[in-house]
Amino acid sequence: MPLSVALAAKDGSAYLEEQVASILPQLHADDELIISVDPSSDNTRELAERLATDAPCIRVIDGPGQGVIRNFEHALETTRNERIFLCDHDDIWMPNKVAEVLRAFVESNALLVIHDAQVVDQELAPVAPSYFKLRKSGPGYRKNLLKNTYIGACMAFTRQLKRLALPFPVGIPMHDQWLGLLAEKHGSVCFLDEALIQYRRHGANATSSTHADLAQMLVWRKDLIRALSQREKELKERERNGKL
Repeated sequence: MPLSVALAAKDGSAYLEEQVASILPQLHADDELIISVDPSSDNTRELAERLATDAPCIRVIDGPGQGVIRNFEHALETTRNERIFLCDHDDIWMPNKVAEVLRAFVESNALLVIHDAQVVDQELAPVAPSYFKLRKSGPGYRKNLLKNTYIGACMAFTRQLKRLALPFPVGIPMHDQWLGLLAEKHGSVCFLDEALIQYRRHGANATSSTHADLAQMLVWRKDLIRALSQREKELKERERNGKL
């Protein structure tokens, strides 16, 4: 079954080639790697185009330039296959990542599979052996509504979840939490304890490892609950109209 990789990039020339090199050996002829490049201050776009000349499975598209959530949304909109992997531009995939995630889909019948990650610094030196342990990651709708433990760089999901999740609502704090909560609501999430990427943390990450203040977190949670409620109404309407 062909798969899609949705990679969102911006100012990623220092890391993109190494990341793509860790992905391509795990893809087959019918798979695709979508690289959505937001306007950058470096040569990320040119680098992505060069990589695409040597790998027909790569498609490079212009990102909307509206932040990481919209860049991932844009990449997801162009994916064509049944299984979809999210990907940051600056991590490294372990050689068995795709095989282990696809196996988990078969064994769990989950809408979304999420695996652990080894946290590393800019130079790939180990920082922590388990992102799951750092974040106390695990399944549970209420648990992840109150405190997000999902990590988009470690996610893969079905086209069914893509249909439920897109378009991303305005005001959600992050796309990974949105995807995870919808998967919990409409099916199930499989957590794999194996670290299948090196998750690079550095000063230019699109997502921060620090917490927002309490007031901001309360606003985000309120907006997220409102968005989830609205999406459920929209999904019921789609179902009635035969569009789901």
